[in-house]
Amino acid sequence: MRTTQKRVYILLPNKQNLDCTVRVRARGHEVLNSVLKQLGVSELQVFGLAVLRDNEYLFLDLEQKLSKYFGKRWNRRSLVPFILFLRVQYYVESGRLILSSKVQQLYYAELRHKVLHSESRHQEALFFQLAASALQADVGDLEQTAEGNDDDDEEEGEEKRHQHYFLPEDYFPSWLIKRRGRDFLLQHCPVLHIELRGVTHSQAVLLFIKEAGNLQDGPVTFYRMKQEKNELRSVILLGVALKGIRIYQDLEGKLCLLYDFSWTDIDRLTFQGSRFEIAAVGSLCLPKLVYYTPSAFHSKHVLRHLSDSHRLHIDTRGVVGYIQQLDDMEASHFYKEAYICDTACLAHRLQSNSLTSSMTDWSVAVETVTAWSKEEEEEEEEDKVTVFQEDALNVCVFMLTVAEFELCVDQPVELFVDNPAELSWLAELSVDRPVELPSSYWAAVGVEMKQVLRRRADEGVSVD
Repeated sequence: MRTTQKRVYILLPNKQNLDCTVRVRARGHEVLNSVLKQLGVSELQVFGLAVLRDNEYLFLDLEQKLSKYFGKRWNRRSLVPFILFLRVQYYVESGRLILSSKVQQLYYAELRHKVLHSESRHQEALFFQLAASALQADVGDLEQTAEGNDDDDEEEGEEKRHQHYFLPEDYFPSWLIKRRGRDFLLQHCPVLHIELRGVTHSQAVLLFIKEAGNLQDGPVTFYRMKQEKNELRSVILLGVALKGIRIYQDLEGKLCLLYDFSWTDIDRLTFQGSRFEIAAVGSLCLPKLVYYTPSAFHSKHVLRHLSDSHRLHIDTRGVVGYIQQLDDMEASHFYKEAYICDTACLAHRLQSNSLTSSMTDWSVAVETVTAWSKEEEEEEEEDKVTVFQEDALNVCVFMLTVAEFELCVDQPVELFVDNPAELSWLAELSVDRPVELPSSYWAAVGVEMKQVLRRRADEGVSVD
């Protein structure tokens, strides 16, 4: 029997869950609105709703009906609950980019989970730093043994007390615990924790987020692919990272990095049904990489994620620059002459630059439209002359766009970087006019960064 309403459970990164009741014809954004209301935030920024499909997380197109993701079971009375996951869709270079403290805590919680499941075995020292930052955020300052205490019994008692205030399983991946042993971690981690005395909870969270960005498989979203279409096991992982794409090979549970492409290293992506091709720029002299996704449905969602991630990278560069200036000022706080010089230059830049953004709302997927006919496409290409100008680094803007249409096996779709005009028929917005999208979030970030920077320039003090 069909029902008029459905209950959907949303699992959060902090292991909590939300209960949402929606219409049978509900679309993804209705669930998102319920999540926003229950969390008490205006936007989720870096998060997206994902569904587990074929043992893989796919981020929802919020304009699509939920029935598209849950299949025929959605229209029937089912005892199995409908579950969605709130997951980080866009990783950021600094936690300062997330203004909402609640959203920042969720972001921190997911990174904690990823650190515990990381396979970056060559970055052992980084895990100790991450554990120390997480302990400072979770339990605060660790009392230090009094200096000049020669009583061996008291020192031994103090050491034992320090050893039992945390569980290694909560802060280190299992392979590292097996390699070093629990006693080793309990003995040495408090030493690093003590060094963070005086660091506030929010500062420790920001430090953890920044350090986790250096973890090879930390701020990365993985999609499994096959090297051959008929392979039974997917051994290739395509990782959507902060600044590009990484290709890994799964060797008996260990990740081996094969390729690390920045956005400017990629010439084009081509998808033809489940066939997925990556072509690097000619200067890299690499062959075309061909992999296979589980389905055309997966291919479309992977490309949507790649497109939005790259657009985020482009649109947040200005804000990241302000944050870098803020970090530089903190680093130069103890050197007054350099501090004054930096702030004078910074004041000039703040007066001559305004922060604007064309990044789409974090919580709304890119709207798509029906593809233009071939005749319309040719007419548009004749009338358009697209010139992309970049900054002093001459960075090539790599805009990936995805259209809502059935993927035809006989007609592969190629996304080129060097000729954006050829992509106009795929885009919801023509390439010859500016992208008119909400900028309230990044404008708020820019205002806050400017206020903090100006305050530090005037007062010469650190502002939390």
